[in-house]
Amino acid sequence: MVLEDPSTFPALDGAFFDRPQPARLASGQATSHPPRFLILHGSLRQRSYSRLVGFEAARLLMAMGGEVRLFDPTDLPLPDGAPDDHPKVAELRELAAWSEGMVWSSPERHGAMSAILKAQIDWIPLSIGSVRPTQGKTLAVMQVSGGSQSFNAVNQMRVLGRWMRMITIPNQSSVAKAHQEFDDDGRMKPSAYYDRVVDVMEELYKFTLLTRDAAPYLVDRYSERKGRATSVHLAKM
Repeated sequence: MVLEDPSTFPALDGAFFDRPQPARLASGQATSHPPRFLILHGSLRQRSYSRLVGFEAARLLMAMGGEVRLFDPTDLPLPDGAPDDHPKVAELRELAAWSEGMVWSSPERHGAMSAILKAQIDWIPLSIGSVRPTQGKTLAVMQVSGGSQSFNAVNQMRVLGRWMRMITIPNQSSVAKAHQEFDDDGRMKPSAYYDRVVDVMEELYKFTLLTRDAAPYLVDRYSERKGRATSVHLAKM
């Protein structure tokens, strides 16, 4: 997905916008490449507000210096409805492995996140061979609603983020009456809702800088070390 120049933000007050700086480990070493973010949205509508707010998130992350990819769920089969080498499944898994942080953006449907977003998450397993596509990566959750503000979808996504062993940041975004918050060009209008989206992306960027180098240490678990040692011992018997 190609976005226009991220330097133009009609709803953003540039006087207060800042680009977070890379965090440094105690050793003084830090990953030098731009933080990598994958954005998933949960609707296939031509004018999908979960996709439009995802675009706004992408623009902000790019303006901060990040590298962003957006996954289009069109033609993604239902979970278990196709082999793992289906082109859309393979694309999604490759992007999940590439990313260092994610944004999940969903409409609220029947008081819950959409099945379209859930299907994308279900296609990303906890492990693929020795690779864990989501463990230790950062996550920001956002939702859009047709009516009054709600937090049902973001609360569900937080549960999934924990299950996927991700570092889900504290802040979140919920845009009420989303059809009123975007102009004819699909850009989000100035509002407290837009300011919250900026807050969430800034926090996601900072958490990613702080944790991406330390992720192997943060997710290192006693039970797994014990299990590996037991497996090695049994293999030598």
